[in-house]
Amino acid sequence: MNILVVNAGSSSIKYQLIDMNTEKPLASGIVERIGLKTGAIKHKTFINGEERKTAEEFFIPNHTVGLKRVAELLTNQEVGVISDPSEIQAVGHRLVHGGESFTKTVEITSEVKAKMKELFPLAPLHNPANLTGVEVAEEVFPQAKQIGVFDTAFHQTMPEIAYRYAIPEDLYKEFGLRKYGFHGTSHKYVFEKAAHYLGKKDLKIITIHLGNGASMAAVKNGVCVDTSMGIGPLNGLIMGTRSGSIDPSIIFYLVEQKNYPIEEVNALLNKKSGMLGLTGHSDMRDVEELYFKGDKNAILAYEMYAYRIKQFIGNYTAAMNGLDALVFTAGIGENDKLVRSLVCKNMEYFGITLDSAKNNSRSNNIREINVDEAKTKILVIPTNEELEIAKQAYELIK
Repeated sequence: MNILVVNAGSSSIKYQLIDMNTEKPLASGIVERIGLKTGAIKHKTFINGEERKTAEEFFIPNHTVGLKRVAELLTNQEVGVISDPSEIQAVGHRLVHGGESFTKTVEITSEVKAKMKELFPLAPLHNPANLTGVEVAEEVFPQAKQIGVFDTAFHQTMPEIAYRYAIPEDLYKEFGLRKYGFHGTSHKYVFEKAAHYLGKKDLKIITIHLGNGASMAAVKNGVCVDTSMGIGPLNGLIMGTRSGSIDPSIIFYLVEQKNYPIEEVNALLNKKSGMLGLTGHSDMRDVEELYFKGDKNAILAYEMYAYRIKQFIGNYTAAMNGLDALVFTAGIGENDKLVRSLVCKNMEYFGITLDSAKNNSRSNNIREINVDEAKTKILVIPTNEELEIAKQAYELIK
């Protein structure tokens, strides 16, 4: 069975075609700059262990044109990996916000699409684009089942004491103002990989997803009991351009005392803060370079970044009454040895002791980076959200 995984943004479409017999990608790519003067498609195929790349630039007026071109590339005589679009049995969609309505993977029906529209206010930048991706895929791949995998679904097992805010109950009942969490597909995937590696599921694990966006989850026996992001992706950890958790009084101060428009505060906290606000750089590789040059702002930023992660480790260890393993994942979690070192420093009370040599090594596979006698395992596990989406879609329709 072939499953196409689609992640549609406002001006882009990321995709990956996965052969579920091998769980390996046949092709992957991205359609970029949709609606702009010059769009672009970067397409890769994987045949017999050989990677081939195709790049195109042309005007891509809308998502339909972009996804139709993807279908043509997938079936192209020279670079194609299938002979006909009908060989794609399902399209798995990454959908950002399912609110309380979607607690598991679903086949997308007219009722599901109607409910997604109702949830637009919870994710105004993401859900409309996600729905566009669904509707375009229905047109381009009419024979395929359309499957929705929600970022928020994995976190819907949180107890009420974890997801409720101490605000008037009417705001929760009428508007759904509560913690939802994100990156759920990644947190679920790496927990299951960790459980398989450790040989049991009866585990208390903290998963740490560190990319440009970053979040953590407390996962007890496979069930999420808490997570760091909230109703939206701004809360929690320091990120590339997001502030993470701050005192809400800062917002009132900027608006009421300094006459900042609320739109400007929104942009400030989401797009101009985090590592960018602290150092002038949002890419951790740039900040790391400055760190080792002795730049004071970069050193402070790294230490703040690690300190916030440590705070959540303490919170979640308390919430689960124990800790068996930490899991670092995503671009920064998998590749930034400095972050891992700072996070694990002076954490012996939690049974966390890093092995520097293991931490400095690199691998594309699961690896253990704790000292052999450590009570708490420290694992680096490459995430694969596309494969997890494909697996969930496959389980639903097989």
